Amino acid sequence: MQCPHFDRGSCGSCALMGVPYAEQVHDLADDVVMQLRPFAPPEVWDAPFVGTESGFRNKAKLAVGGSSREPTFGILDARFRGVDLRDCGLYEPALAEALPLLTEAVAQLGLVPFDVSARSGELKYLIVTASPAGELMVRFVLRSPGQLPRIREGLDLLRAALPGVRVVSVNIQPEHKAVLEGEEEIVLTEEDFLAMRLDDITLRLRPRSFFQTNSVVASGLYRQARDWVGAIDPASVLDLYCGVGGFALNAAMAKGAHQRRVEGVELAPDAVSSARDAAADLGVAAHFRVADASALEDVAADLVVVNPPRRGIGARLCAALESAAPGHIIYSSCKAATLARDLADLPAYRVERSRLFDMFPQTRHHEAMVLLARR
Repeated sequence: MQCPHFDRGSCGSCALMGVPYAEQVHDLADDVVMQLRPFAPPEVWDAPFVGTESGFRNKAKLAVGGSSREPTFGILDARFRGVDLRDCGLYEPALAEALPLLTEAVAQLGLVPFDVSARSGELKYLIVTASPAGELMVRFVLRSPGQLPRIREGLDLLRAALPGVRVVSVNIQPEHKAVLEGEEEIVLTEEDFLAMRLDDITLRLRPRSFFQTNSVVASGLYRQARDWVGAIDPASVLDLYCGVGGFALNAAMAKGAHQRRVEGVELAPDAVSSARDAAADLGVAAHFRVADASALEDVAADLVVVNPPRRGIGARLCAALESAAPGHIIYSSCKAATLARDLADLPAYRVERSRLFDMFPQTRHHEAMVLLARR
C-alpha cells in the first residue's frame, strides 16, 4: 500500500507505510512472540491471521476543520488546521464510497467546525461506521446542543445522499480536552443500532459501544475463540469485558453449546442491552449483566474469556481468577506488554495455544489471543 498523504508528510498515522505487508506481519509476529516468550514458547503459536493491508477499516473518526463553507474531514495538523482525509486508503469499500457523498451532505448543513485555538464553533468530529452489509451509522460530535435542530432537520438530506444511513446521533462533548466524545448521546433516527453480521452471528452496535475496527479480522478472532471453546466443551463460560457480546455469543454457538451456561459482564449499559437483544435474536441461552469486570471477586466458571482494554486485567482480577481456578482462560489482548504482565500474575496457568491477529495493518498495533489451561 502507498498513500499520497503519507508521502507528502500530511499524515503520519501509518508508521509502517511503504513496508511490504508480508514483512510487516513477520516483524510484528516476531516482536509479539518475543514479548510473550517467557509464557508462550514459539511452538504454541499458530500462523498469524491476516486480512487485507488496505481497505479494512469499518470506522472513520474524522476531525472537522476548515470553515462552514469549506469544511475538512480528517485530522488536524500541529497548528490545528484541518487536513482532509476523506480518501484515506484504509477505509473498507462501502465506507470509502460513502464518505465523499456523506461529507458533502454534511457540509450543506452549514455547521461551523470547532476551532481548537479560538475555542469557537460547534462541530468537532464526524464518526462514521459501516456494517458488513454496507449500512451506516453517523455520529456528530458537537460542543453544545445548539446545532441539534439543524442536524435533525437535515436527516432527509443525509438519507437522500446515502439511503444506507440507518442510525444518526449527536454526541455532546462540551469540554476542551483530548477526549473524542462526551457522556450525552442523542439518537435522531428510529433505529438506534447498526446490524454487524459476522459469519452466522449478527451483533448490534449502538453509538457508544466498542467494536473492532476490522470486521474481517474480528470474524477470524471470534472463529478462533469459538473453535477453542468447542474443543474444550465447557459447561459454563464467563465472558468479562464482553462488549456487545461477540465472544459470549460465539461461545454459546460453539460445539456442545446446547448444555452450556454463558454469561457476559460489561460496564457499558448500551453494550449489555445490545448483547441481550442479539442473544434473543439468535435464540441462545446467553445472559448479560452490567458490572465492572475488573472489580469482580466471583469469577467461577469452567472457562473465562477476558478481552480487556490496553491496560490489561490487572493484579486484582488475576488474583480472583487464580482463586476461582477455572479450567481454561481465553485472553484476547491488544497490548502484548500488559498481557505478559498479567500472565506473570497467573502462575497457575500455562499457555496451550496462541495466535496473532493483524487487526491494524500499517501500524505496530496488534491483537494477540492465548488459550490458557490450569496446570
